[in-house]
Amino acid sequence: MSHTEPSEGDLTRTGMSLKHDREWDYELERIVEAVEERDAKKVGLQFPEGLKRRGPAVTDDLRDLLPDDVRVMLSGQPCYGACDLDTFLMRRTDVFVHFGHSPMKESDKIIYVPLFSNVDVEPIMTDALDELPEDDVGLVTTAQHMNKFEEMREWLEARDFTVHTRRGDERLTHEGQVLGCNYASADIDADQILYVGGGKFHPLGLAMEHPEKKVVIADPVNNAVSVADTEKFLKQRYGAVHRAMDATKWGVIFCTKIGQGRWDQAEQIVEENENAYLITMDEVTPDRLRNFDMDAFVNTGCPRITTDDGPRFHKPMLTPGEYEIAVGNEPLENLEFDTFHGTW
Repeated sequence: MSHTEPSEGDLTRTGMSLKHDREWDYELERIVEAVEERDAKKVGLQFPEGLKRRGPAVTDDLRDLLPDDVRVMLSGQPCYGACDLDTFLMRRTDVFVHFGHSPMKESDKIIYVPLFSNVDVEPIMTDALDELPEDDVGLVTTAQHMNKFEEMREWLEARDFTVHTRRGDERLTHEGQVLGCNYASADIDADQILYVGGGKFHPLGLAMEHPEKKVVIADPVNNAVSVADTEKFLKQRYGAVHRAMDATKWGVIFCTKIGQGRWDQAEQIVEENENAYLITMDEVTPDRLRNFDMDAFVNTGCPRITTDDGPRFHKPMLTPGEYEIAVGNEPLENLEFDTFHGTW
C-alpha cells in the first residue's frame, strides 16, 4: 500500500509538520506557542512505544524552532495510553507534551498531541462495504483518525447508511472514539459496527464488549478489511481461568501508573481472600513477577497487560472478573472483557 502524500495545506491547522515524517501531524507550532506563552525553559516529550524512534527527529525540529536556552528532553518510560504519563519528567518541565493520544485529563502543563493520521480512509471504507449488509451502522475509530471522523460519517450517509455514533464516558474525548480499555462509544442502536483504524486489539475489545454486534475492521494503514473474531481470544482466556482454578496463593497487582490504579478493587480482593497478597508496581512485566512465589495473579491495572501479554507470564494472569470465576464466585459463562469507565 502507498500512503497518500499530503500537500503542505493538508498538514493540519498550522501548516507545520515534522520534516522527517509527513505521515503524522506533530502540531509543532502549537507546542512552540505554548512554550512562548509560558516562557518555558524545559520541555518534556513523551511518545508511545511504537513512535519512540521518532523522538530525536521531533526534538531536532523543536530545537530549530525554539530559542537556544530552551531544553527539550525525551521520556524513556514505557507509554501505552493517555493515562500513562511520565510524572517524574512532567514535574521537572514547564511544558510536557504527550504524543499519540487524546486528552484524558485536563492540565495547564500537559499538551496532548493525538498525532492525526494523514492517510486517506475512503478507499478502505469502500472495500468494507461488502461486510456491511444492513442499512444501520455504528461508527467508531481511534484518536489517530478522529480528524477524519466527520468525513467518515458523511461518506457513509451519502451511501444511504443511517450512522449511529455517541461519545462514551468521561475517559473519552471525542464522539465515536474508542480506547484499548473503553468501548462505551459503541453502546449504540445498531447490529453492525464499522471500526476504522489499525490493529486488532481495539476491534477485539469491541467484539468482546458487544458480542451481539458484528464488528467490521477497516484498517487504512495496512489496507485490510476483516471481521473481528473472538474465538481464539476466548479460548486463551478460558485456558488461563481453568489453570488458575487450583491456585492457593494469589498475587493481586496494583499498578501505580497514573490513571490505571483500581485500589478499591485490589484491596477488596485481598480483604476477602486470606491467601491473596497485594503487590504494587509501576511496570507489570513477566520478569518482575517471576520472583514472587504465587500460583496465579490478578491484574487490577490496565486490561491490556492481561489480554496482550497474558501468555508471557509464568503463572496465570487474570482480570478481576476472571478471578471471580476462578475462585467460584461467578459462572464461566460470565467471562467478559475487562474495561475502565469513568474519570481517573
